[in-house]
Amino acid sequence: MNAKPTSPIPPARTGGEPANDVRKPRSDGEQSRERLLAAAMRLFGQQGFSKTSTREIAQAAGTNVAAISYYFGDKAGLYQASFSFMCAEAGGNVAAFDQPHFTLRESLEGYYGQMIAPLVHQKQEADAMLRLFFREMLEPTGLWATEVENNIKPEHLALVGVLCRHLGLAEATDDVHRLAYSIPALCIQLLIAQDVINAVTPHLMSTPEAIAEWGERLVDYAEALFNAEKLKLQRKA
Repeated sequence: MNAKPTSPIPPARTGGEPANDVRKPRSDGEQSRERLLAAAMRLFGQQGFSKTSTREIAQAAGTNVAAISYYFGDKAGLYQASFSFMCAEAGGNVAAFDQPHFTLRESLEGYYGQMIAPLVHQKQEADAMLRLFFREMLEPTGLWATEVENNIKPEHLALVGVLCRHLGLAEATDDVHRLAYSIPALCIQLLIAQDVINAVTPHLMSTPEAIAEWGERLVDYAEALFNAEKLKLQRKA
């Protein structure tokens, strides 16, 4: 999941609204739009696109079906907005970890930081979004393929570049690609196994501080994987 860590659900704007006036209370329309997105994410994630009706979403959001047409055009538009509201712009997370002056640890901190940030800042939305991602993978509408092409692939290739830079390699080998798949897998396990963690060791996910501690440990584990690959290359040399 490639998420925008701390961005709220984007409000609908009218022409005269100031873009940066965070003190201004949200209008009834903005709140309706947010409720629709929250309800749609939850219901689409639970039931899938085809089995979820706009009437059901509107009822769950406490608004009318016409609001869906007004804000999103139709059911497909609402689904796309629900799927993408926490997703970064194409390649938007790369800058968090791919900087030429970063040490390896700084790159790994940035990489994991953007992955776990939703669990710290938007946990309820992140849980709903994760279920929606799973549902999209099980019952694809094409949005998951777009997410892979626009975000997951560029981030993978950027991480491969970071690893090559610190391994002193001019081009990526299959082993570097394997390493670049293994590093996010450490965090993906955290994201998808929250119910298991909460059942076995709930204190490890109980507070933002506990979740942030995962970030530090994940960096340690990823460094160990990197060092194992580096040692293998040195032995070959």
